[in-house]
Amino acid sequence: MENFDMSLIDWSRGQFALTAFYHWLFVPLTLGLSFIVAFMETIYVRTGNPEWKRITKFWMILFGINFAIGVATGLILEFEFGTNWSNYSWFVGDIFGAPLAVEGIMAFFLESTFVAVMFFGWNKVSKRFHLTSTWLVALGANLSALWILVANAWMQNPVGTEFNFDIARNEMTSFWAVLFSPTAISKFLHTITSGFVLASIFVMGISSWYLLKRRHILFAKRSMVVAGTFGILSSVFLVFSGDESAREMARVQPMKFAAMEGLYKGTTNAPLIAIGFMEKPTPPGLERDFAFKIEIPNMLSYMAYLDVNKFVPGIEDLLWGNEKQNIRSYEDKVKKGKKAIQALALYKRSAKISDSLKFAGDTARADKHKNTANEALAIFKTNFKDPDGSYNFGYGYYAGHGRSIKELIPDVPTAFYSFHLMVILGVHFGIVFLLGMIFIYKRKIIKKRWYLWITFWTIPLAYIATMLGWLLAEMGRQPWVIQDLMPTLSAVSQLDSSSVKLTFWIFAGLFTALLLADFFILRRQILIGPKEGGK
Repeated sequence: MENFDMSLIDWSRGQFALTAFYHWLFVPLTLGLSFIVAFMETIYVRTGNPEWKRITKFWMILFGINFAIGVATGLILEFEFGTNWSNYSWFVGDIFGAPLAVEGIMAFFLESTFVAVMFFGWNKVSKRFHLTSTWLVALGANLSALWILVANAWMQNPVGTEFNFDIARNEMTSFWAVLFSPTAISKFLHTITSGFVLASIFVMGISSWYLLKRRHILFAKRSMVVAGTFGILSSVFLVFSGDESAREMARVQPMKFAAMEGLYKGTTNAPLIAIGFMEKPTPPGLERDFAFKIEIPNMLSYMAYLDVNKFVPGIEDLLWGNEKQNIRSYEDKVKKGKKAIQALALYKRSAKISDSLKFAGDTARADKHKNTANEALAIFKTNFKDPDGSYNFGYGYYAGHGRSIKELIPDVPTAFYSFHLMVILGVHFGIVFLLGMIFIYKRKIIKKRWYLWITFWTIPLAYIATMLGWLLAEMGRQPWVIQDLMPTLSAVSQLDSSSVKLTFWIFAGLFTALLLADFFILRRQILIGPKEGGK
C-alpha cells in the first residue's frame, strides 16, 4: 500500500464518472418521455383524434433518438466494472451481478421486443396492440432503471449478504433483501421521478419554443397540457421521495447526511440550512464556517428522524465519537477493521498450511495450524462487524501507511452545494409547471412570452439538477465504493495509470461525439417539427 499509485484511483474514478455522466444525459429523458408518449397515444386511441397521433409520433421520434444512444453508453459503463474495478467485481460480483443480469434478461429484452412494434407497427398491428407495446416499452425502460438502481443502492447500503472468509468474497443470502431494501426503494422512486420531471420540462420547453415561433400552436398547447400535468404530479411525488431518501441517508450514511448540510457539530433541534455560503476552513481545524446562511429551525432533526428534538450527529461526532450520544468513533472502527483484516490474512495463511500438512500426513502440525486458523477466524468475526450490523472491515484500510481518518470525510462543499442547488432547482420546476397550467387554462400562454422563454431555458437546468443528485449520491459517500465495507482504493484494478489516462481521453472524445450527434439530430427533428396529418 505504501507504493500504491494514487493517480490510478483518480483516473479510474474519473473515467467511470465520465462514462456515467454522459450515460445519464440520455437516461432520464428516456424514462420520462416513454410514459409521456404512452399517455399521448392513450388519448389518441380513446378519442380517435388524428392530431393526437401526430403529437405521439413526434415525441416518439425524439424518444427513439435518445434511447438508441443511451443504450450504447450504458453498455460501456457495465464493461468498466470488469476492466477498471476488477477487485470490486471479485469482492461482490455475486451480489452486484445479479441485478445487472436480471436487467439484461428481463427489462432489456422487454424493451427490445416491443420497441420495434412501437416505431414500425403503426399500420401493421391494431391500435390497441400498438398502444400496449408503447406502454410495455415505457415499463421496460423503467424496469431497466430499477435493477441498475438496486445495484447502486446495495453499494450505498450493503444488505442481504454474508462474507465468505474462505474465498474473501461477499455472497448474497437474500435476493429479496437486496431488492426491497429501504435504500433501494427510495433511490428508485426518487431517481425515476426526477426523470419524469426532466422529461416534462423537456416537452414543455420545446413546446414553448414552438409557441414563441408561432408554429404548431395546437400541437404545442396539447403537448404542454400532458407534460405539465405529468410534471406537477411528478414534482409533488419527488418532494416526498426525496424526503424519504434523506431520512434513509441519515440512517445508513450519516456522514453523507452531515456533509450535505455542512453540519460539523451535532445537535438536538438541528436547523436546516435553506441557503448558505461556506468559507474556507482555517487550519488546523476541519470545520467550515458560513459567510452567510438562512436556517429553518428544527427542520434537519425532523427531516432525519421525524422528531424535532432528536440529535443529529455532525462530522466531528462521527469522526471522533460522542459517548453521550452512544456514537462510536471512526478511530475505533479503524482499529477493529485493522484487526479483522490482519485476522483474515492469518486465517487464510494458517488454513492453507494446515491443509498442506494434513495432505502430507503431518497431523500434529496440521492441527496446530488449524487451531491458529480457528482463533484468527474468531477474531475476524468479532471485529468484522458489530452486533448492530454496522461494518468495521472497510475502515481497516485506513490504519497506518500514512493514511488519515480525515480521508473518510467526503468533500463537504460538493455535497452541500449539490444538495441545495438541486432543491432550489426542484422548486423552480414546480413553479414552471404550475404557471404553465394556469396560463393554458386562462388561454394566455401565447401572450406570456417571458414565461415561454424561461421554460425553454429551463431545459438545461433540469439536466443540471439530475446531475447534482448523482454528484451528491456518489461524491457524498466517498471514500467508499461499498459503504463501510470496501473503500475505493482497494476496489480498483491493478493497471498502469497511463492506460487509464489514454482510455479516458478516448472515451471523452467518443462520448462527446455521441452527445453532439444526439443534440444535432434532435435539433434537426425539432426544427422540422411534427408531420402534418399524423401519418
